[in-house]
Amino acid sequence: MKLLVSLLLSACLAVPVVNALAAEATPAAAPASAPVEVKHAPAPAAAKPDLTKGEASFNAVCAACHGPDGNSVIPVNPKLAQQHPDYLVKQLTEFKAGKRANAIMTGMAATLSDADVKNVAAWLGTKTAKPGFAKDRELVTLGERIYRGGIADRQIPACAGCHSPNGAGIPAQYPRLSGQHADYAVAQLLAFRDGVRKNSLQMTQVAAKLNDAEIKAVADYVAGLR
Repeated sequence: MKLLVSLLLSACLAVPVVNALAAEATPAAAPASAPVEVKHAPAPAAAKPDLTKGEASFNAVCAACHGPDGNSVIPVNPKLAQQHPDYLVKQLTEFKAGKRANAIMTGMAATLSDADVKNVAAWLGTKTAKPGFAKDRELVTLGERIYRGGIADRQIPACAGCHSPNGAGIPAQYPRLSGQHADYAVAQLLAFRDGVRKNSLQMTQVAAKLNDAEIKAVADYVAGLR
């Protein structure tokens, strides 16, 4: 009997020991891990145009036709001084890609890298455009009427709506026209109308509704616009 009691006591005393050992062997629950914040490096800023390089590239490639300061004295070559840089980048890029057709300009633009194009455009934007002048009083009257009010019965919009009343244009999308050579403006309107220049659907649609006299009138008015 004493032996049985002794064995029972020993078993009871062993239970807490076993439980204690089991508790020590059980790992503590790991704390919930905090959310990891993933930080993305900021996108590198676009390089600013280099005006010094822009001037050098312009003098090497463009000045012979467009004048040393972007004010062309050749009526068939446009004045580029004070033009919106984004618009110039678009045109030069489209010359390079063949989207705007011109054998001379395609060849010239091909010599410019993308960085050169941005530098040249930015430099030209810092130059001041010299004023032009109209030649024909009667044409100017008609041209002013079309430029400022359009031709309602033929659904021709006013040029001023996009190019602004003083011809300053709207940056990036609509070019500056103030003081532009009439000969160049006529050539471009005819090119749009005849499907030769295809890089602006809006201008193609507008020019398609203008006759030769109206095109000359608008171009003459623009030449003297200030």
